Amino acid sequence: MRGAAFRLLWTGQTVSTVGSAVASASVPLVALLVLHASTFEVASLTAAAWVPWLAVGLPAGAWVDRWPKRRVMLICDVIQMAAFLAVPVSWAFGSLSVRVLLAAALVGGFAKVFFSLAYRAFLPSVVDDADLLGANVRLQGAESAAQVGGPGLAGLLASSFGPVSGVLVDALSFGFSALCLGILRADEPSPRPRTRLRTEIAEGMRIVTRDPYLRMLVLSGGVANLALNGFFAVAVVFLVDVLGQGPGAVGLVLALGEVGGVLGATLVSRVARRTGTARGFLWCEALVVPAMLLGPLAQSGWGSTLFVLAGAGIAAGVVGSNVLGATFRQRYCPRHLYGRISASSAMVNYGTIPLGALLGGALGQAAGVRVAMFAMVGIQLASLGVLLVGPLRRARDFPAATPLSQR
Repeated sequence: MRGAAFRLLWTGQTVSTVGSAVASASVPLVALLVLHASTFEVASLTAAAWVPWLAVGLPAGAWVDRWPKRRVMLICDVIQMAAFLAVPVSWAFGSLSVRVLLAAALVGGFAKVFFSLAYRAFLPSVVDDADLLGANVRLQGAESAAQVGGPGLAGLLASSFGPVSGVLVDALSFGFSALCLGILRADEPSPRPRTRLRTEIAEGMRIVTRDPYLRMLVLSGGVANLALNGFFAVAVVFLVDVLGQGPGAVGLVLALGEVGGVLGATLVSRVARRTGTARGFLWCEALVVPAMLLGPLAQSGWGSTLFVLAGAGIAAGVVGSNVLGATFRQRYCPRHLYGRISASSAMVNYGTIPLGALLGGALGQAAGVRVAMFAMVGIQLASLGVLLVGPLRRARDFPAATPLSQR
């Protein structure tokens, strides 16, 4: 039964991730090609999708710990489907605007907060502890494969049916994910007796701030997301306005770059066995900095190959580190506290995403997108520095599930 439950979860998430990957390229193309939005407006769409983490991230973690995780995920899928379905409907009635895109991104972002927290806490209910690394590799590998095909599909759809069609595919993918979750059955642990919401939030924050490993991952992840999302918030503008790429070419360049994510997911277990989980995590993070540097060096024509290599290196490093970091947290943190611990971490990690997107958009508008991308490389280097002064610099492996799991 646990195997069947994981397959349904994996299938639903894979399809949903394909849809989201399509939308990640389609929404900026809609803004640029249909609505003729500015660089800052395009970057604001990324910010709108992630600002909910700043607004409700902390209480959401405590709430998710109180509720059945599968039900939360199912409701969130339905909300995201409705939010993104509003875009093609508005376009069909001639009322599509940047405000509609921002509203869809914002509503979908709020639902994603609760879905993501419930999803991380739900996975140990369908996978044994010994199989968590393998399960995360499969999920991340499928996500990486979806990221490869998604932008290419977005470009194909945009060229054949218009950019709005990609947003419609995203909406339908959430419906499929909801269907899989509706069929799935799993034995979730009973929620512990409720205390005051403020007390539960404080407990999660206290654990994250006091534990040296969790604190280090939060600080480094927050800086890295500031850099990465400032970089990619202007990537489509860079490809279209600076390199002169059309919708199909934009999708192809982004898709080829994501091949690195598949490679990272494929090799991360082998790297962890040879170097240790902590050292493997550091190597993955270290790969991202030189890879990012290649992006703004790209030129028109065959020079865009550098952007492909940049995307591949970034994807490989980020996917590898995400797999190892997520597996560590799922083993290390007690399940009844996982939602609020994740929320405390995610408020910083994901809260910097809209800030990075707005920073990238503002720099791109004021000084040019190439300058903005170089600036983001410097911020990413600072993220690596946070890791190198933390406890990982001397560790071969992440610590086992102590002492948090014993609480």
